[in-house]
Amino acid sequence: MDKDELMGVIEGLLFVAGDNGLSNKQLEEIIAAPIEDINDAIEKLKIEYKKSRRGLQLIDIADTLRLATKVEHLGYVKALAISPIHSGLSQAALETLAIVAYKQPITRIEIEEIRGVKSEKALQSLANKLLIKENGRAKGTGRPILYGTTPQFLDHFGLNDIAELPALPDQVEEFYEEEEADLFLNNLELEELESN
Repeated sequence: MDKDELMGVIEGLLFVAGDNGLSNKQLEEIIAAPIEDINDAIEKLKIEYKKSRRGLQLIDIADTLRLATKVEHLGYVKALAISPIHSGLSQAALETLAIVAYKQPITRIEIEEIRGVKSEKALQSLANKLLIKENGRAKGTGRPILYGTTPQFLDHFGLNDIAELPALPDQVEEFYEEEEADLFLNNLELEELESN
């Protein structure tokens, strides 16, 4: 393996390792190259990162090498970290997203019928995070907005296509049918008690 290829391999491995980083020994075991060649490639990478105007640097902390953003770009990194696109999802948003993913295209009213509660805020949050989008309008009164998932949704959940979503178990349908039957029977019993 030539030095340029070795540098590319090290860079790729450090990217995948993320915050955990890799020690020189781990790099040596993974790459199966002499440690001297690995050390030379690391030094060359450090020099390239320093002299270029790139956003990354190699840092070595406690004998662990990591890729990190340069301090001068901290403002941009903070802006990304606090953007609504990268904040977590609430339980309501997760429920709404699951409904949209499995039932798309679907209207807000249909989502609310399934969830039993209002879903405007959850839909807005998901749209802000680019996980769902407007997918046209339904026919009929008022022509309500239809919602569907986005390519970012697929990327976020590691899917190539919406068809790769896991199938819903049959028990879910059976569970809801039993719940509805129990609710109906409970209501009948209450009516009988009230009439007596």
